[in-house]
Amino acid sequence: MPSALRQPQLFEPSLAACYTGPLANFTPPLIGGTPPLEAFKTARWRDADWLKEDLSRFAAQYPGGDQRAVVSIWSKWHLSALTVPTLTANLLLNRDLPVGLDDMQVIFNDKGATSRLWLPHEGTPITTQDPFERFATLIEQHWAPLIEQLAAISGAAQRVFWSNAGGYLDFYVNALGEHPLANQQAFEAAKALLEARNLPNGKRNPLFQPVRYFTPKGSEEVKRVRKLCCLRFLLDEFDTCGTCPLEGCDLEARKRAKQVAR
Repeated sequence: MPSALRQPQLFEPSLAACYTGPLANFTPPLIGGTPPLEAFKTARWRDADWLKEDLSRFAAQYPGGDQRAVVSIWSKWHLSALTVPTLTANLLLNRDLPVGLDDMQVIFNDKGATSRLWLPHEGTPITTQDPFERFATLIEQHWAPLIEQLAAISGAAQRVFWSNAGGYLDFYVNALGEHPLANQQAFEAAKALLEARNLPNGKRNPLFQPVRYFTPKGSEEVKRVRKLCCLRFLLDEFDTCGTCPLEGCDLEARKRAKQVAR
């Protein structure tokens, strides 16, 4: 039995109680009890065949669509649903949620994308300010193994999915800074994670500066731009997003070239 399931803990305030202010429009995860019948274990995504089957439900709405873009968009749904409660617990309550692939379950919406999480309990206390230790469960036990599988299945580079993850990490860290329960030391650790060029083992940090901020010439508005494109423009249903680093490029020409290359 996974360790996250052995020692359920009760805390006050509850995670759900934090869903006010900048979190008012989000839905908290289900905690404890019997998972809903429609929920399923994310542990099955360690098996590529299961993950392909789950991805196919989402891909059905983009018949003939570029697999790299489809899987990237699916990952953005999942990463967003995962990142919000994880950061809420981490940055506001100093709790490490049981979000490892082997410990949690998800509920899909009618399009086959993650819409809600089921977690066995409210988490365990965090006692460190080390940025890599604070987020180890999220990064090492969920993001890393899932991203490896998604890249292998889709043909997109792993850095695309890490960019998706890092983009949400950056966005929600900033958004939660406005919450009345914001913990300054925890936020400093999260920002340090995004500013660290290398991991403790010396390897490149895939979450290093996923977003840049600048003020365009002649404007007073600060613009937020991702380091890497999420590839959604490869689908006919989408253009570039508002934070795309490719904004202004001749994307139609790139699409035509891609079609010729097939």
